[in-house]
Amino acid sequence: MKEDLLHYVWRFQRFDLHNLQTTEGESIQVQQTGEHNHNAGPDFLNARIKIGSTIWAGNVEMHLNSSDWIKHQHQTDKAYENVILHVVLEEDEIIHRQNGSRIPCLLLKKRIPTKLSKIYQKLLHNEFWIPCQHHFYEVGDMTKVLWLDRLLVERLESKIIVIENLLKENTNNWETTFYQVLARNFGVKVNAEPFERLAKSLPLPILGKHKSNLFQIEALLFGQSGLLQDDFEDDYPKRLQKEFNFLQKKYQLTPLQKSNWRFLRMRPANFPTIRIAQFAQLVFQSVHLFSKVLAVKNVKEIENMFELKLSNYWQTHYVFDKLSVKRNKSLGKNAIHLFVINTIAPFLFLYGRSRDNDDYKDIAFRLLEELKPENNSIITKWKELGMEPDSAYQTQALLQLKNVYCDRKRCLECAIGNGILKG
Repeated sequence: MKEDLLHYVWRFQRFDLHNLQTTEGESIQVQQTGEHNHNAGPDFLNARIKIGSTIWAGNVEMHLNSSDWIKHQHQTDKAYENVILHVVLEEDEIIHRQNGSRIPCLLLKKRIPTKLSKIYQKLLHNEFWIPCQHHFYEVGDMTKVLWLDRLLVERLESKIIVIENLLKENTNNWETTFYQVLARNFGVKVNAEPFERLAKSLPLPILGKHKSNLFQIEALLFGQSGLLQDDFEDDYPKRLQKEFNFLQKKYQLTPLQKSNWRFLRMRPANFPTIRIAQFAQLVFQSVHLFSKVLAVKNVKEIENMFELKLSNYWQTHYVFDKLSVKRNKSLGKNAIHLFVINTIAPFLFLYGRSRDNDDYKDIAFRLLEELKPENNSIITKWKELGMEPDSAYQTQALLQLKNVYCDRKRCLECAIGNGILKG
């Protein structure tokens, strides 16, 4: 058994509450279980418990064995001095505070329902795709829908952590931060890091000075990426190279190394050369992208904003000096929708939260609701279990459920797992 089960039965009072007593025989009445603490310190804070004839206000700590108090060195930690009750499965050692007083102890070994314990053990130790695979259908749709709503918010909150850190680095400059995060997502997974380093090494104000000249923006981005360090045959990269040499000296730029970029095992449409050309076109169309994003009302407006037409050279090339069949290499809708999911919606959510303005958060939710459900191996498996998502709002929540709860067997923290245990 894990301590998580003790936390669960205490939090939801899912144990035999009849004639509760400390191991010394004093009566116990739980008036408030306390707030579940996920940080350092006692497991439950600000509990209110009547022990004997005295009402105590303080914290509750839980262990499988009372001796774990000593193993975890709580006896030397002042944060545990205000523990008013020690809840354990087994009391194998009497525990005292630093002043010598004994900490009241509640023994739960015979109070946890056998059925609950067995179900939990099955969830914990099976090897199914999700722990509750054979019980998933037992939980009502309303429970699932409400839990997915919560998981969507949780997923957005996890995504904005990176944005918040970058905002601090950029002295709360939203335009610069959006430019850097968007650049990272232009790199897809394989080239995300070098794309972010490219954006950080080439400040947005420099690009802004050349906002009316696409060729100079391309020269700056390709040159700073390190992809103009070869001896070229084509006129186009030669001219880019010459222009960048001038701009590099002007702005005292230090380019990245060409070796940072990955081309192998990638679809040509996602080659960093094509992505940089697309990014250059987007910056050319507007260097104040975040301001535009704040004004969007629907996905169609974003699709229009990201409608990019590359120069003639890139119509017939995927890399410099290698001719290819002529193709339109504009961003597809799937790529634009990924920008909505991974960049635009999280930014709107964070901006709304930072401004205490629910309108922006609502737009973030609405954009995800407008997008078609994502199609990947995880969502396919959810469909096999009867979940039929109708938007990216739900697929994002299902990804959070699988990756953060099911894979880590956090059934006790999951509303669906709770529903199964209550049954």
